[in-house]
Amino acid sequence: MAGTVMPSPIRVEENETENIARIKEIKAERGDSLIILAHHYQRLGVHQCGDVVGDSYHLCKAAAHTEKARDIVFCGVRFMVTSAAVLCRDDQVVYHPDRNAGCPMADMANLPQVRTSWKELGEVTETAKVIPVVYMNSDLDLKAFCGEHGGIVCTSSNAAKVFDWVFERGEKIFFFPDEHLGRNTANKYGFKGEDIVLWDPKQPFGGLTEAQIQRAKVILWKGYCHVHTRFTPEMIAKARTEHEGIKVIVHPECTEDTVAAADFSGSTGFIQDYVRKMQPGDKLAIGTEVNMIHRLSVENPDKLIIPLVRSLCPNMFKISTGDLRECLENLDTWEPVKADPAEKQFAKLALDNMLACAG
Repeated sequence: MAGTVMPSPIRVEENETENIARIKEIKAERGDSLIILAHHYQRLGVHQCGDVVGDSYHLCKAAAHTEKARDIVFCGVRFMVTSAAVLCRDDQVVYHPDRNAGCPMADMANLPQVRTSWKELGEVTETAKVIPVVYMNSDLDLKAFCGEHGGIVCTSSNAAKVFDWVFERGEKIFFFPDEHLGRNTANKYGFKGEDIVLWDPKQPFGGLTEAQIQRAKVILWKGYCHVHTRFTPEMIAKARTEHEGIKVIVHPECTEDTVAAADFSGSTGFIQDYVRKMQPGDKLAIGTEVNMIHRLSVENPDKLIIPLVRSLCPNMFKISTGDLRECLENLDTWEPVKADPAEKQFAKLALDNMLACAG
C-alpha cells in the first residue's frame, strides 16, 4: 500500500538538493567537531542533515552527552536551544540557525506571572509541599525558577515519571505552561474531579477559591499548543469512517476529549517508535505537527500514514536547509546561544532532574 499524498505538498526550497550536498560537505570537513541536532518537526531536508533526530528530551540529552563535538547546531525552537546551551560543557558552543524560531506556548507563561502566582499560592497553602514543574516548552528563566524551588523540567516523553518524582517529594504539583499535557498525564495517573484545577494567571489566585486550591493535587496553568489543540474527536471519527481498521495516535498536548477518542497518545518519540513497529499495509492517522507525519509517510511507503488534519508549526518551519547551510558556512562568526549566568545554575538543576528522572 502506498503512503498517502498530503492534503497539500510540503514546500521544498528550490536549492534543496544543492543545500543538502553543501551541508554534508561541511560536515565531512569538520568531522567529529560538529554535531547537528534536528527536532522531529523540522522539514524533511533539515531532518536529512541531522546527526541526531528526536524530541526535545532526546535532543537535550544528546547535547548533554556529546563527547567529541565542540560545535552543536540545534535545528529546533528557541527553548530547546537555550536548554542545550545550559546542559553542554563549557568548551562547547551551541548555535541556532534562526533565532526567530520561538514558541507561542512558551510565551503563555512569564516569570513575573509565575512569581505572582507562586506568592498567591503561598497565601492559601504551604508551598514547601508544592513542587513546580515546567514543561520543556518554556523560557530559561522559568526553568531556573523551578530549579530554585526544588522543581523539575517535564517533557511529553517523561511526564508520567515526573509525576512519580513530584509525589515522592511533595503533595501538590504546579504544572505550567501546557494545561493539556498536565491534564492528560494527571488523568492517566488516576487523578480526577477536584484533584485537578485550572489556574488562570490573569485572575487573582488563578480564579480559584481557597478551598479549591487546598483540595487540589494538580494545579494546571492555563496554556496550550495551537498546533495540537486543532485536533478534535470528530476528526478521529472521520478518519475511522474513511479508512477501515485505521489506528489513531495523538500527541498528549491535544485536548482531553481528543486523547480519550484516540487509540494511543504519546510523544513524538513514541509516535516514531510505533510507526517503526507497524507492518506493511497497516494504517495510522496521527494528530501532531504535519512535517513529522510527512516524513514518516515518505519513509514508510508500504504503510498508510496520514494526518488527522494538516497542522503546521510555523516556528519549526522557519528553519530551512538554506538557513542551516548559511549557519554552517559562517559558523566561525555566527552568534552563539549562551545561557544567562544568573539563570544557568538553577535551570541546570531543573534540567538535570529531568535527565535523571527519565533515566
